Amino acid sequence: MIGCILGSGKEAGAVTTLRRSVDVVMERVPLANRWVSERWQPVAVVDAAQRTDDCAASGSARGMIASDSPEARRARGIPVSGGGGDGSERWICPGFEIELHQSEGEGLYLNMTSPDPRIFVMWRMFDDGRVPPAWPVFVTVSYNQAARSMDGGEQVDNVPITPEIAQWTREFIAANYVPEPRRKFKRRNPLADDIAERPAQQSGVPHSRNAQR
Repeated sequence: MIGCILGSGKEAGAVTTLRRSVDVVMERVPLANRWVSERWQPVAVVDAAQRTDDCAASGSARGMIASDSPEARRARGIPVSGGGGDGSERWICPGFEIELHQSEGEGLYLNMTSPDPRIFVMWRMFDDGRVPPAWPVFVTVSYNQAARSMDGGEQVDNVPITPEIAQWTREFIAANYVPEPRRKFKRRNPLADDIAERPAQQSGVPHSRNAQR
């Protein structure tokens, strides 16, 4: 599902914010390690509309869910059958949105012009009864937003971006963001001022008064 908020820019009807409903696929991988028994990680972000009827029939919550809300504490991911041969398990965690906003134009541009654009998932471990306990908090395609979260100590992983979400993001960038041109700076000679202040020494003429006598 894709929605938009109309901004009050100079041009009437200018779209300043777009939102897209998505689901996050979280994976649990068992580890043969005496210290750590498992590893959690997001492995995919897909449009909510791509979920099958079987998944929808499981009764999992829909709509945007705040990570610390009572709804989230009762949330249940949708088990995905056919795990890997390593004993891994996967759940579809529904109820998230990717938001494109003009204020994140630079971060969107940096991500989508990189050799390998990604979707970034910030997630946390919860002990409030939700399943799986590794639950996403937000999803973004802004490189800058992901970097800010990582700088704040949050767990952020990246997954491949789907062609549909990539195209949607590129269209938003084209309509709402103009990258600043690279400025050419004339390098300043750090010795220029020193040379200008000592013309006599540079010309080989003694500068002391005694030498002029």
